[in-house]
Amino acid sequence: MTSSVVQRDDQAAADRSFFFVLGSSRPDGNTEILARAAAQQLPAGIPQRWVDLTRLTLPDFQDGRHESESWQAGENEEALRQATLEATDIVLASPLYWYTLSAHTKRYLDYWSGWLTAPGSDFKERMAGRTLWGVTVMADPDEAVADGLVTTLNNSAAYMGMRFGGVLFGNGSRPGQVRDDERATIRAKTFFQREAPFARFAHEEAVG
Repeated sequence: MTSSVVQRDDQAAADRSFFFVLGSSRPDGNTEILARAAAQQLPAGIPQRWVDLTRLTLPDFQDGRHESESWQAGENEEALRQATLEATDIVLASPLYWYTLSAHTKRYLDYWSGWLTAPGSDFKERMAGRTLWGVTVMADPDEAVADGLVTTLNNSAAYMGMRFGGVLFGNGSRPGQVRDDERATIRAKTFFQREAPFARFAHEEAVG
């Protein structure tokens, strides 16, 4: 019995792949440090792909859903879309900026709108059942101030029919300060082992 359980767990791990999307305006920032600490706990056989949005030339998203001419995706946009679709787990690592996602991270999510509505797109169907995770570091020790960020990620996952693994919180402001957050370090060790249920909107949870 034990060996069969281990075999199933190994198979499940082998079928997973993680896409880490870094949205900080500061290279090697606290949020990236915390995200990499959590990623180090993943089994060696699980593929990881990382992208730093600040180093990716990407124009602001233009909503062309109601225009006659279709939006022409650039090379970087298409690479980002493919990387998103190839992952079973998407991790948005964004510091808390004005109580929500950073501009770079929000722009990445805005591009999902275009991928959803492109002619012949099956983006939503292919994303359904995958898992969205969040990692954020903030100066305020009260995690409740990040409720807006959590709601954005949860509702985005709910709309897409995705699972939501929650948000890994850390505290820090000055470069590298998150390393002093013992609670965040402990949480990072098991963050990606936690259960990730299908995301639900608040009104869905209210009616049971």
